[in-house]
Amino acid sequence: MVLEMKVPSPGESITEVEIATWLVEDGDYVEKDQAIAEVDSDKATLELPAEESGIITLKAEEGDAVEVGAVVCHIDTSAAKPAGDAAPAKEEKKTKAPAKEEKPAATKTTYASGTASPAAKKILDEKGIASAAVKGTGRDGRITKDDAVKASPSMGTPTSGGARGSERKKLSMLRRKVAERLVSVKNETAMLTTFNEVNMQPIFDLRKDFKEDFKSKHGVSLGFMSFFTKAVVRALQMYPEVNSMIDGDFKVSYDFQDISIAVSGPKGLMVPVIRNAENLSFRGVESEVKRLAIRARDGEITIDEMTGGTFTITNGGVFGSMLSTPIINPPQSAILGMHNIVNRPMAVDGQVVIQPIMYVALSYDHRIIDGRESVGFLVAVKEALENPVEILMDNNPKKALEM
Repeated sequence: MVLEMKVPSPGESITEVEIATWLVEDGDYVEKDQAIAEVDSDKATLELPAEESGIITLKAEEGDAVEVGAVVCHIDTSAAKPAGDAAPAKEEKKTKAPAKEEKPAATKTTYASGTASPAAKKILDEKGIASAAVKGTGRDGRITKDDAVKASPSMGTPTSGGARGSERKKLSMLRRKVAERLVSVKNETAMLTTFNEVNMQPIFDLRKDFKEDFKSKHGVSLGFMSFFTKAVVRALQMYPEVNSMIDGDFKVSYDFQDISIAVSGPKGLMVPVIRNAENLSFRGVESEVKRLAIRARDGEITIDEMTGGTFTITNGGVFGSMLSTPIINPPQSAILGMHNIVNRPMAVDGQVVIQPIMYVALSYDHRIIDGRESVGFLVAVKEALENPVEILMDNNPKKALEM
């Protein structure tokens, strides 16, 4: 029996995905539930598991955009399992050329230096490189897809002896969607940014006094994100316009604070959401940040975990950024940018002292948020961070940290 495997729906509103990577090859024996491919949607990268065991026949190539419900492979469930384990993953096969390159193409063009596979010819045509200028590494000098990818437009042209390689690689569907959304934000919102500075010494002092006991008791570190999240929740409650969104001619406001946290993942920037952050303690925020960061790093984050959010916090400081204008995460109306902490001279009680200072930035949509709300919001965040014991901990840090 031959089973047709179709693309499942990764989530609401997603109608198309892209085959990012086949993890198996044409003709491999696959086990039920074995990951056979990674597919990109416009929101996340997901693994496609085999629905049954059998011999697989691929019906789509890497980079193909396929509709949800379309057939991407066949699995012959009546085929016997070969002796030994299931075929290793694609990247482990060092000596076997891809099956699709071993099959003669229906139409092929032969050049003096060899024949280009259809996939290789397409890449070379896009680069404007003649196949005759490329030395093939495949069987009988055949030009493989990898040869074409590595080929430089300057091949065959004398150079000064320095390296002049280049690579042309199609953007993933996720990256293309991010690019589209960012351009849309710039074009469709009245985005402005307001800045302030925060003296981080009070938080440094709290972390010095409690971080070891906090980690020992709760299993997570007492970082900066819990302080910023708590400060943002308070400021959003004080300035609800910042916790609102535009929907056509309407303003949608929320009585809860779902905070999106920008984290770096293997496929790029991910923005998972901390739900109902207003109900979480310091320990709760730190635990959720750690959980979501690990899932993003391991490529296990789901679309549901990145959907929604009423406000975003992004931390460019972990990469060394001193100051930036973060871009709004649509359809939200504002985003807070954290930056690196640097010792700077500051006036304290009439004296110039060295303090750990962070510059913070709030980008906001001026169509819905006025200057009073944006500046007031950022000042409220600053006040909470500079007076955490009084404002965020009700003058009882041990209780707030559940020590």
